[in-house]
Amino acid sequence: MASHDPIRDVRMRGFASRTSVADAFTWLDGHTTTLEAEEVDLANVAGRVLASEIVSRIDVPPFPRGMMDGYAIRAEDSSGATPYNRLRLRVVGEVLPGHRYASEMGPGQAVRIMTGARLPDGADAVIPVEKTEISGETVTVSDSVSPGKHVGHIGEDVAQGQMVLPKGRRLRPQDLGVLSSIGVRQLTVVRRPRVRILVTGNELLPPGSAPRGEQIADANSPMLEAFIDRDGGVAVHPGILPDSEEAIREAFQENCDVVLVSGGSSVGQEDYAPRVLAEEGELAIHGISMRPSSPTGMGLLKSTIVILLPGNPVSCMCAYDFFAGRAIRRLGGRETSWPYPMVRRKLARKLVSVIGRVDYARVQLKDGLVEPIAISGASLLSSTTRADGFVVIPEGSEGFAAGSEVQVQCYSSQ
Repeated sequence: MASHDPIRDVRMRGFASRTSVADAFTWLDGHTTTLEAEEVDLANVAGRVLASEIVSRIDVPPFPRGMMDGYAIRAEDSSGATPYNRLRLRVVGEVLPGHRYASEMGPGQAVRIMTGARLPDGADAVIPVEKTEISGETVTVSDSVSPGKHVGHIGEDVAQGQMVLPKGRRLRPQDLGVLSSIGVRQLTVVRRPRVRILVTGNELLPPGSAPRGEQIADANSPMLEAFIDRDGGVAVHPGILPDSEEAIREAFQENCDVVLVSGGSSVGQEDYAPRVLAEEGELAIHGISMRPSSPTGMGLLKSTIVILLPGNPVSCMCAYDFFAGRAIRRLGGRETSWPYPMVRRKLARKLVSVIGRVDYARVQLKDGLVEPIAISGASLLSSTTRADGFVVIPEGSEGFAAGSEVQVQCYSSQ
């Protein structure tokens, strides 16, 4: 245990200095790396990240197959066929998907074939049913086809030895279809980071509770759980903790990859988390040059990343988006960039900031323009539901003038 450092106890004293957002990113990236791999069944890997590339051991399809309903023929037997010069072939059988035509097809013969069925030996093309007429055991062909026409060839979809999906791929639904087609039942994927949500506050009631007296419902934990799931983590949240050093110290001992502290992390009299983190591990950063979320902190408990999130809901959301989400995605093998669609639009009116800090400005998109909602108001969570997204104002800027084109991170697709 680290010795008590009185400089770390900032309760009721304020921050002596603040770390830049860029330096906080550097520290965070330097202390996070992709977690180890685990084996997972194909049915449960959607959205997971591949820990190694997938190379096919088989050809898909493994046999030549018909790609149209019609008749398997020898292409040369249709040579010269037109609507005015119809050619007749003898139908000698039928082949359906999952079956094989037992004999080799000879000259002047045709085999009725369904899409996906194996091409009979001796055939090299398929004439579509709409180009034929059937009468008893005779099919009349009104069009010519070249060798290979309407035939899926061996390995046409996936070839044996082909790299199908690269390491680091976040698996999409269609990827699972391809994996199934090449016989993959289990995959090696990056383990999902376990994220402990540590919410403190004697004034807090369980999420969804009606306020009672001076007590209010916890708004942060359901929001954080949804963010963690979005970013590929597994949220662990047994419940709200009281504002006490002992409760926080005990919760810090739980086995997780990331601990998110919501509340009790600033400089108030009952903000114990920074001091306990400094005593139990390392409080590397406390106070960041940004608005909102300036009380954000981060540090280590052995190899566990701890991020101190402000208790005010908008600040909590902002700090999660900037730092916690980045760490969780990085641990899970995902891209560290924001998982939001981006658009560029012109400002309807100016956005003002202060040089030396990063601002997270909530905005609406109206009539093709960006309408600022708020930069301040860290407790007004409803401002984020009214917002369509946010604009980041860098620390070297005093803001953007009306009519300036800005980049908007959209909370959902526009």
